[in-house]
Amino acid sequence: MEIINSTPQDFDRIFELYDAAIEYQKKVFDKHWKGFEPGLVTKEISENRQWKLLLGGQIACIFAITFNDVSIWGERDQNDAIYIHRIVTDPSFRGNNFVQAITDWSKDYARSLGKKYVRMDTWGDNEKLIAYYQKCGFTFLGIITPDFRNLPKHYNGITLSLFEIEL
Repeated sequence: MEIINSTPQDFDRIFELYDAAIEYQKKVFDKHWKGFEPGLVTKEISENRQWKLLLGGQIACIFAITFNDVSIWGERDQNDAIYIHRIVTDPSFRGNNFVQAITDWSKDYARSLGKKYVRMDTWGDNEKLIAYYQKCGFTFLGIITPDFRNLPKHYNGITLSLFEIEL
């Protein structure tokens, strides 16, 4: 297993995985992503913030990070954390506990950058993911209503559960 930056050549594969994730979300939950702007992913790739987890040379999972997330984290966003977003596992690789691998990697990565926290969020009422993220070592901080103005469409009108690992 290897976690490395995504490249422009991965662009189509990233969107294939997003589409598969949306279809899965529709089957297992009452909310789902609404798709993502290509420019967002292009920017993340160019800034080395889009990542892929390789297993046997294949992209098994993708995720993005950011270093600021004030729309969600408000006053807690003090340039002292990395924020994990949009973890997506290829359906043929489900069950391999990639979120735990990403969590472990993110702690090391955040420390290497001098950060104090690793943070993430999910829908406020997704009890299954809330429990899973806690199992992966995140502390559940509560539920908030984010500032929707600068967020992708799928955030509109929802609440979010916040998670954090203090390093």
